[in-house]
Amino acid sequence: MHSLYMSVCHAAKKLLWIMLVFIGITLISFFVMHLAPGSPTDMQTSLNPLVNEAYRAKLNALYGLDKPIYEQYWDWFTRLVRFDFGNSLAGDGRPVLDKILERLPLTVGLNVTSLLLALVLALPVGIVSAVNQGKFIDKFFTVLVFLGFALPGFWLALLLMMYLGIEHGILPISGITSLNFHELSLWGKCLDVLHHLILPVLVSTVGAIAGTSRFLRSSMLEVLRQDYILTAKAKGLSKRRVIYRHALRNALLPVITLLGLSVPGLIGGSVIIESIFALPGLGQLFYGAVMARDYPLIMGNLVFGAVLTLAGNLLADFCYKLADPRISLTKDS
Repeated sequence: MHSLYMSVCHAAKKLLWIMLVFIGITLISFFVMHLAPGSPTDMQTSLNPLVNEAYRAKLNALYGLDKPIYEQYWDWFTRLVRFDFGNSLAGDGRPVLDKILERLPLTVGLNVTSLLLALVLALPVGIVSAVNQGKFIDKFFTVLVFLGFALPGFWLALLLMMYLGIEHGILPISGITSLNFHELSLWGKCLDVLHHLILPVLVSTVGAIAGTSRFLRSSMLEVLRQDYILTAKAKGLSKRRVIYRHALRNALLPVITLLGLSVPGLIGGSVIIESIFALPGLGQLFYGAVMARDYPLIMGNLVFGAVLTLAGNLLADFCYKLADPRISLTKDS
């Protein structure tokens, strides 16, 4: 009974903390956004010589930009709790939520795939490098990892586009579908989309493998020096059991933290990749909204970023428990 009570109290505290952090993120983002030079009305009227100050004042009143900034935030937040993100101030004036939801699957799918591939490839690289510290295989992986760090993502993307796309025509270099996409069968459409995503996923994965494998190597080296690892070896346990049963679980905890912090980058980190490969994702949408000073669309993207940030922290807490059952999620750290 006491354990159930403690669990409920912890869940309530966690929920309250998440709500406060979310409000703080939106509050700071809203005020910082208005500090940037320019406004939606400036972007819409600056190139029209017939527009006067009276017309700009009417537009400001129409969009509610003539109110004090705290009133603008309160109006926006009261709509947000009703899941009303407002309408875009630039372009077609469509609902912000509709524009985000239609681009969300591509961005999330692209980045989650890259994250999983990086994790699957980085784990064996980091483990082998740590276990064979100073040997040829460790030096070989170290060179590859530093090459991954040194290669700028945009440069690698342009290089692959030129070599695999333009010169040899192996892979498409832009867009998400081919011109004859509507003529293909369901299976053909799936293969066509996957064909277009190979280069973006490859470019996104290279940098992630380098960072994750180096982080895991350092963590594994620290764990392998601990007394309980030496004790496990002295008891006669096999090398495989010592590494994968005892050392890896504790070495994964910092990596889980790194992965949890990388979840919010699903939006921000996609801007360059989506711009280079002309992918209609959230990163490209967010960049266009910033350039147009489209306040509702900017805040809509930032809200999704805040949700991903908090979700990444919760996911990391859950993964801590899976990696090490001794960790109790009902105790405050």
